[in-house]
Amino acid sequence: MGDRRSARRLRCRRLHRGSRLSGGDEAVGAKRPRCSQGVGAAEGRMDPGGSAPIQRLPPELLDHIVSFLPVRDTVALGQTCRYLRQACDSEGVWRRVCRRLCPRLRQEGTAGARPWKRAAILNYTKGLYFQTFGGRRRCLSKSVAPLLAHGYRKFLPTKEHVFVLDHGGTLFFLRNALVSSAPGHLQWKRACRYVVLCRSAKDFTTDPRSDAGYRKYVYVLVAREAAVPGAGRACDCVEVYLQSSGQRVFKMTFHAAMRFRQLVLVGQETERALLLLTEEGKIYSLLVNETQLDQPRSYTVQLALRKVSRCLPHLAVRAMTSNQSSAAFLTDKGAVYFEVHAPGVYRDLFGTLHAFDPLDLQMPLALALPAKVLSCALGYNHLGLLDEFGRLFMQGSNRYGQLGTGDKIDRGEPTLVHGLKCPLDIWCGLNHSLALLQSRELGQAVLGCGCGAGGRLPGWPKGSATFIKLQVKVPLCASSLCSTRDCLYLLSSHDIEGGPAYRELPPSRAPPPAGEPGGPGLRAVPEPAPGLPHAGRAAGQGQGGRGGPGPAPLPEGLPVGGPGAHPALGPAPQPPCLQL
Repeated sequence: MGDRRSARRLRCRRLHRGSRLSGGDEAVGAKRPRCSQGVGAAEGRMDPGGSAPIQRLPPELLDHIVSFLPVRDTVALGQTCRYLRQACDSEGVWRRVCRRLCPRLRQEGTAGARPWKRAAILNYTKGLYFQTFGGRRRCLSKSVAPLLAHGYRKFLPTKEHVFVLDHGGTLFFLRNALVSSAPGHLQWKRACRYVVLCRSAKDFTTDPRSDAGYRKYVYVLVAREAAVPGAGRACDCVEVYLQSSGQRVFKMTFHAAMRFRQLVLVGQETERALLLLTEEGKIYSLLVNETQLDQPRSYTVQLALRKVSRCLPHLAVRAMTSNQSSAAFLTDKGAVYFEVHAPGVYRDLFGTLHAFDPLDLQMPLALALPAKVLSCALGYNHLGLLDEFGRLFMQGSNRYGQLGTGDKIDRGEPTLVHGLKCPLDIWCGLNHSLALLQSRELGQAVLGCGCGAGGRLPGWPKGSATFIKLQVKVPLCASSLCSTRDCLYLLSSHDIEGGPAYRELPPSRAPPPAGEPGGPGLRAVPEPAPGLPHAGRAAGQGQGGRGGPGPAPLPEGLPVGGPGAHPALGPAPQPPCLQL
């Protein structure tokens, strides 16, 4: 007992002595150095407890300490002051963080101005989430995360499985499996196992219809090295896999001089056209009969230049999107050209059959838009366009209200959707549309419009003619979305060097009130001239009209919304800060 009492008295004396010393220092008026004063101002000063401030640590030691923090804490620490921001923003710190998150990532897999920071954030925010439409429970589930994946760049759900492509060119095959949930009960669990399907992949696609039941084969664009070292350069190939088992059933090899970056499919199974976009912006096509892909034989097919590249050789195509009977091409100057192969879809999109030629289905049609287009989403008979100012334009059939204009009147030309600004991604299905939005009022949310049957619009079974917030839990850093008949998929992956860079809309381009000249009910179209047709109409005709003279011709080489449409605009605003 005596030893315990003496030890207790000794501790009390030490605490009393430390409190008197700290009180004396506070009386003198000693202050803690601020972070903004830097290292020089903090020299010679110490905290009352005898510990030095973090600014006095050597830079190598500070980088080593920060590298052990999680990604979320590293980003938060860098937002406290300039000195710590410089320390937390160094590539050495992010290199150690990236090595901890993805030990097998090599230097060749990183790219960009800040390769290690970009790789670390990509691997920290990667995730594929899904929410089923059936049942009363609306929970957001996460699929298996492959350890070898370097972020997620693109995903594609099929009837039974999900395919994911990362930024390193590795295509993963996420498989569903039977698991036991209770004694004696089995159930299907989505995307719980993964297999590496192929490497060095550039892009992949499947049946363009919104119903995943038709997606039998998966086409993968792969860069393969020469079979014999030194025999020649690497060549691009298109490999065809079965979506049910992941088995390769067909392979197409192209000349070494042909370099592609994207591929899409158009048409039926027996007369399917495979469109290939080269690195120079030219489009080639070849015909594929999917009913003969599983036959073990070899043959040669003809690779032909598409008519949009023949008619407009001076324009470089930046991206493509397709559906069962139509295709859209986005040029590097912001113009949009269409190919429509079915008369019914042509009437739904443009409201007339005046310029439809059944003998020349590859004739490109130019859309009249007031600004540069950044992305396009193509449904069966309607489409959505995002311009450089973050505005959403819809066109086509509006029978179920899938255009989000507040009514059910069809639109034969692009129509501005009010109340929806700067979406992260848009998706158009059979008779409904979805938009992924991030704003201060709603936060991160999924908005939808159109038909709500079958749970396509969670929380709104009767549908809606305007974009409404759905009862969907959106994960952080969600970047894209896709929907099937029974499930909604959300891809989470934040790229610090990617994403749409929207510009501020000048006051001169702001839409005037309805009823004034140039308002929502009246839109001017350039004067016609001989050349390619375009989908605009004469000035003064309502956007919801059906009929009239039909598409007017467009001057060749002068797409509406291309160069010169937005001169002397200021620089693009900086993207928002990363919120993890």
